[in-house]
Amino acid sequence: MRQNRLDRQLRIEGWNQQALDNAKIGVVGDDDLLASLYVMSASALGINHIVALAPSLDPLLVETAKKLNPRFTLTHLEGFYAHPVIDELFKGCRLIVDLSHYGLANKLLLEKGFRENIPIIRGFCYEKNGDQGFGVFSYLRGREWQDLEQIISPCHLPTGHFDDGVLDTIISGIVLEETKNLLMGQGVSDELIAYTRKQLNTPNDQQNILVVGSGALGIFVGLGLAYSKFQNITFMDPDIIEITNLNRQVLFYDAVGESKAKTLSKKLNELFELDTSNQVAYFDRNSDISYFDVVFDCVDNFESRIVLSEKCAGQGKILISGGTSPDAGQVVTYNPDADDVTPAELLGMYDIVEKRNPEDYQRERAACIYQPDPSVIMTNQITAGFMVDSFRRLLDGQRPVNIFYDSKSNTRF
Repeated sequence: MRQNRLDRQLRIEGWNQQALDNAKIGVVGDDDLLASLYVMSASALGINHIVALAPSLDPLLVETAKKLNPRFTLTHLEGFYAHPVIDELFKGCRLIVDLSHYGLANKLLLEKGFRENIPIIRGFCYEKNGDQGFGVFSYLRGREWQDLEQIISPCHLPTGHFDDGVLDTIISGIVLEETKNLLMGQGVSDELIAYTRKQLNTPNDQQNILVVGSGALGIFVGLGLAYSKFQNITFMDPDIIEITNLNRQVLFYDAVGESKAKTLSKKLNELFELDTSNQVAYFDRNSDISYFDVVFDCVDNFESRIVLSEKCAGQGKILISGGTSPDAGQVVTYNPDADDVTPAELLGMYDIVEKRNPEDYQRERAACIYQPDPSVIMTNQITAGFMVDSFRRLLDGQRPVNIFYDSKSNTRF
C-alpha cells in the first residue's frame, strides 16, 4: 500500500524515501493556515513524524494528513514559542520549520539553530507599504547572512498579522522542498526566496470559473479559489483516482476508483460550503466554454493544452495555464484584451508534439498506469498557488507576470 502510494516520487533519480521516513520534524506556527498546510503536504510526501507548537491547527487539514499517510504521527502542543524552556519539545528533531509571524520566536529559533547546529527553515507572508508577498530562507550555522534581519518579524510578540491562503499554499510547498533537500543531503538556496506584488483589492463580483483537470494541480487550484472566496467553479476531468495519485492529490485519500472531478467538487463543497459542479469528460474542440469567464488549464498533456489555448483565444476567454515536472513548474497567463500569444505558442507546445493534430489525440484513462511519470506534491502546490494569484492580480487590474519555477535555482523563480 505505502509503496504504491509513493510510487511516483520513488521513480525520481536520487530519491531517498528512507531519509523522509525516519526524520522527526519540528514546526512552529501561528493561528493561521500555514502550519496546517505544511503538515498536510509533509504527510503526503511521506514524512511520518512531526512535532508542532502552534495555538491551533486546522482540524480538516490535520485529519487529511492522518488519512493520507497511515504511518503519520503528529504531536501538537497548543501555544506559542516564547521561551527556550520549550526546547525539550523538539528533542531529536532533524530540523525545525519556523512559520510564525512574531520576532520573539524567530530570534529564539535562529539562536537555537546556531547553538545546536540545527537547520531552521523560515517561511512567512507579509503585508507592508502597499505590497504583499512572502519569504523563505534556510538557516544553517555558518550561514550568518548579512541581511538576516529580513526574515525576523517586526512584531515582537504574537499579534494579529496578514495571512493569505493562496500565498500560504506556495510557501508551504517551497518550505517542504527545502525540507526534503536538507533531509536528503541536497543543496538548499542560500538566498532569500521572495515574491512581492501590490496589495490585492480583488472585486467581490463572482467569476464563472472552469478548472480543466482535477489532479494535483486542480486540487490546489480549487483550494486556492476557495480560500479566495470564489464560488462559481466547475471541475472537468475524465479520469478516476488511482492509489499512485495519493502522494500529491491530497483530497482523494478515501476515493480510490472514483471520479476525480466528482470527488474534488464534493470535497470542496463539504469543506467550504460551496456549490461547485463537475463534468466527467475530456476537454476537446467540442467543449462549450461560452458560460465561463476564465479557464484554468491543469491538464497533464500538451495536446489538450493546445486545444485549451486555441479555444480560449478563439472565444476571448482568460486562460491561466499551469504545468509541472518533479522539480519545475510554469504559469502562463493569457488575457485576450492584452496578449497576442497563447500559452501553447509561448511554450512551444506545437513543436513538442511535432505538429501532431490535437483533435486526433485520445488519452487513455489509465495513462497514469501506462505512463508513470515521476511527480511530487511541492511543484503542484507552488504552481497552483501562483495560478490563482495570477488570476487575482488580473482581476485587480495588475499585470501578472509569467512564472517559471525551478527548484534547483537559488532564487527559484
